[in-house]
Amino acid sequence: MKKKHWYDYLWIWSIIYFTLGFFNILFAWLGMIDFLVPVFIAVFGRNKWFCNNLCGRGQLFALLGGKYKCSRNRPTPRFLVSPWFRYGFLAFFMAMFGNMVFQTWLVAAGASGLREAIKLFWTFKVPWGWTYTAGMVPDWVAQYSFGFYSLMLTSLLLGLIMMVLYKPRSWCTFCPMGTMTQGICKLGSRGETQDS
Repeated sequence: MKKKHWYDYLWIWSIIYFTLGFFNILFAWLGMIDFLVPVFIAVFGRNKWFCNNLCGRGQLFALLGGKYKCSRNRPTPRFLVSPWFRYGFLAFFMAMFGNMVFQTWLVAAGASGLREAIKLFWTFKVPWGWTYTAGMVPDWVAQYSFGFYSLMLTSLLLGLIMMVLYKPRSWCTFCPMGTMTQGICKLGSRGETQDS
């Protein structure tokens, strides 16, 4: 039996993160950990150790889809694994992230008001006002929270849908962070090859 490590329980972190954000949207900022740590590991460690060991979301999908049999366990469609889809989805995801940052800037500049809603699948606005009391922090901080939690919740729901329809960690095949860190690792190894 495989020895358990502390990081094998990071699926609990995913549940805590989304629960905290449900009650106070400002906790959405904690999700930046899931954005910065994989990039840091890819840049300095030249590997995808985060994806393979520390990703709480991937662990959650594996647990629900594997142990609890919430997955049909069918092969992931080949096009989802293809580079054009993965890098295309990364570009789309980064464009949505850029738009979120732009909306935050508009609020910070006073050109737009705070929108207390979560946008699911980049389309459907869900009122989320109970999670924030106006004036607790500058409006731009709250706006970033609503936008970032929207991205995180949308990716969680996409991952759950993929888990149910296909293999438990099908989301991981085209996860934007996974694609980005893989690209960083490839660039790093290419640079090392050219230096030697």
